[in-house]
Amino acid sequence: MKSMGIVLLFLGFVAGAYATALDVESVNWIMFGVAVAAAVVGMRLVKSADAAHAQSATVLENNRNELHQSLDSVVSDLQRMAGAPPAGDDLRSEIDNKLRDDLRRFAEARESMVHLFGLQTYADIMSSFAAGERYINRVWSASVDGYDSEAETYLEKAARQFADAQRQLADAAQSGN
Repeated sequence: MKSMGIVLLFLGFVAGAYATALDVESVNWIMFGVAVAAAVVGMRLVKSADAAHAQSATVLENNRNELHQSLDSVVSDLQRMAGAPPAGDDLRSEIDNKLRDDLRRFAEARESMVHLFGLQTYADIMSSFAAGERYINRVWSASVDGYDSEAETYLEKAARQFADAQRQLADAAQSGN
């Protein structure tokens, strides 16, 4: 269904361009209207196929596992780093090598939270996650500028935010949402 939608979308755009290029002074509005209708139908088919895929049981279960695993990894790495924070280049290397992939994995799977737990739970978890991510970026910047005490402070704040997101995710999973 998605490939048919892509073909209709492509043909609609090409036919619309062709309809407007036939005559310099006038447009064949009937041909143009049919082309637009084909493009709209194609777009809806593509969006419908994408939505069906995003809500499939397999994708939701894979993303559920990805959400838990990536967030657990971020929290454990941050707790270890906050206990004895490295400084300067070592801190930035730890962030880049240990956290970035897990943060990316979580962000890529986050859309499934809406289908799994609802919009409000998604918003609550993402609020804590986003705050933690901002703190990580602040830690990285502070370490570049040589402000190791500020980096340590915000590393602890980031750890608390991600732990809060982890707790909310666990609560949502446990409540059966």
